[in-house]
Amino acid sequence: MTISSARNITTDRAFPAAQSDNSELPPPKLYEPADFPFKGYRPPQQDGYKQSAATPGESAIVIDNGASLFKAGFSFDKTPRLLIPAIMARYRDRKLNRGCTFVGYDSYVDATTRGQIKNAFEQGTSIVTNWDVMEGVLDYTFLKLGVDGAGGGVGRPIVMTEPLATLGYTRKTMNEVLFECYEAPSVTYGIDSLFSYRYNKGSTGLVISSSHTSTHVIPVLDSKPLLLNSARLNWGGAQAQEYLMKLIKLKYPTFPSRLYDHQMEDFVHKFCHISRDYVSELSNYLDWSGLEDRDVVVQYPFTEHIAPEKTPEELAKIAERKKESGRRLQEQAAKMRLDRLIKKEQEIEYFKKLQEKIQNATTKKEQKRLLDADEFRDEAALERVIRDLEKSIRKSRNKDVGNEEDDAIEEQTFPLLDVPDDQLDEAGIKEKRHQRLMKSGVEARQRAKAEKERERARIAEEERLDNQKRETSFEVWIEERRVARNELLAKIKEKERQKQDLGNRKSMASQMRMKTLANLASDGPKKRRRGGGEYDDGFGANDDDWGVYRQVATDPASDEEEEEDPNTALKSVEAQLLKYDPSFTEQNTLEAQSDWTKSLMHAFLRGPRPFDAESQREAHQIHLNVERIRIPEVVFQPGIAGVDQAGLIEIAADIILQRFTNANEQARLTKDIFVTGGNTLFEGFEERLQNDLRTLLPIDLDIGVRKAKDPVLDAWKGAASFWGKGGADRATATISRAEFQEKGSEYAKV
Repeated sequence: MTISSARNITTDRAFPAAQSDNSELPPPKLYEPADFPFKGYRPPQQDGYKQSAATPGESAIVIDNGASLFKAGFSFDKTPRLLIPAIMARYRDRKLNRGCTFVGYDSYVDATTRGQIKNAFEQGTSIVTNWDVMEGVLDYTFLKLGVDGAGGGVGRPIVMTEPLATLGYTRKTMNEVLFECYEAPSVTYGIDSLFSYRYNKGSTGLVISSSHTSTHVIPVLDSKPLLLNSARLNWGGAQAQEYLMKLIKLKYPTFPSRLYDHQMEDFVHKFCHISRDYVSELSNYLDWSGLEDRDVVVQYPFTEHIAPEKTPEELAKIAERKKESGRRLQEQAAKMRLDRLIKKEQEIEYFKKLQEKIQNATTKKEQKRLLDADEFRDEAALERVIRDLEKSIRKSRNKDVGNEEDDAIEEQTFPLLDVPDDQLDEAGIKEKRHQRLMKSGVEARQRAKAEKERERARIAEEERLDNQKRETSFEVWIEERRVARNELLAKIKEKERQKQDLGNRKSMASQMRMKTLANLASDGPKKRRRGGGEYDDGFGANDDDWGVYRQVATDPASDEEEEEDPNTALKSVEAQLLKYDPSFTEQNTLEAQSDWTKSLMHAFLRGPRPFDAESQREAHQIHLNVERIRIPEVVFQPGIAGVDQAGLIEIAADIILQRFTNANEQARLTKDIFVTGGNTLFEGFEERLQNDLRTLLPIDLDIGVRKAKDPVLDAWKGAASFWGKGGADRATATISRAEFQEKGSEYAKV
């Protein structure tokens, strides 16, 4: 059951504007995934076995041994009494100290049993490999059918279906189980699809059986199946479920809920259908028009985080607390600034007194001692500290009173630069060197300021000329803006292409980058010095060496760092076009064209509605769209799923045209093409089969396609009808217990 919140979470996130035809879409219809198929307790049905006691030799137990469903009943029943999957769960209960066995749907009763489920068949095939499970399924079946075992066995003949080309070992082991373990009086085997064809009154035609594990094509002439001319496609319902599971996991690699096989089976049965024209429908399947009808949304269980809604009084209190907190922070910041200012004033007062002591000192030794005590190299360093403190104090006081400090660079003098070095002592030479550096810094700041002024003047002049051109030659000006926009769009696309190429190791850009790295690695031999240590190739000594990093950088724009960002320039150009070009609207901007309503990937992953990444509800949703036609299409085009076989149409056409050269036989086969099996229940299967066969078969052949009345149960019904009618056919197909004991378990009748 889906868990949802009772309140909506308020959010400030804004979604892109949807298209006008999608802006008023109703909420999607949500489907829930199938729960575990536990059917509950079923009591044994005693009436059937008691009814068969009147004619024990004529009333058989009919079993359709399918890989998907194990169907069982009596030959006089109209439908099977028992339908269960051929699975079993067995474990030992530690509390009760007893072994527990669950068969069929009972295996889904709880998590413990589900974790111990084992299948009687090899995965993806109809070959029985786990005979312990098969024996448990047969025990459960006979128990539910009311078999009392009074005579030491089942006491009734057994009719069992099997797929085409059953292995000899499987038939041999099944004979041993039925005759030795259950003491069956006789056993009759038959191919499931042929039982279904016989039940639907077919005698001559082409039988196509697409079941749980495979698809068979069997030609039948005059009620005789020509098994040597048959063919098999290794694709059925089990492979379709597995393929859908892979597609969903690939589509949603971080899906938070667990996916189960029985859910995939339910999705295939409920939502998939055969496409009349797969290529054409697939190319238009994700179009926005009508996508809400084609997109199926499956809602998995989730727990939404509920944000508590606050009353206006609570919101007012929160705002007041924030305001009070801000006021206190401002007071604390003001107090800290005042403390720093007082500390700076104390420091400057101390340094000025120190400067007076130095000036009043009688000897240079005394001056040196005073400077060293406060870790000053000379008087010039002390003078710089005092000057910096005065500037900082002045700036702080101006900020407190709200005055803007003049950015003009104060006039500084450098008198020692004009004095020759031979007239200066060691301290004077150091101070002269310092003044030279200070002068270089001042001149650099002056040049930078002048450059900024020239740049501002240039931009102002360009804007003036641009406005003048717009007023005098508007058509030329607007056309230049359109051309500039197209160039910027091309540049943005080229950068995106380069970025994608660098992510692809087979692209030319990545190959050139790796070639550069390889050349760098191979440049120069790796010699070692005599005294040890690595050989130094001298990289970096030349300024040109550092240009290599532009070649190997991962960012395509790394060699254009000084160039203006094309996205920023594009926004500026589009703003001008929006203002002056009446034909250019918001829908024409790159931002509008990049929203989710134009994204094919968004339509594939999230359908025709916006997606909230923080919503647990939407994070637990699966959208099935193209998968609805892709899964059933594999039986016609196996290459879609990586199956290296011809499709069903090619196989059927090859059997009709290549294995039967007689035109009369070809015509008889195509008149009755019979479709059976659970994998043929897709809507439009017969119509697609007939249309595609029409393109491969000669025009003079009449094609008639029909489906079994019940593609799932008709095999069992056909087996029950075959036994009930009796006759020579039944006698020739039945192996008696005496024949088994005389000729062994490998004996078979054809």
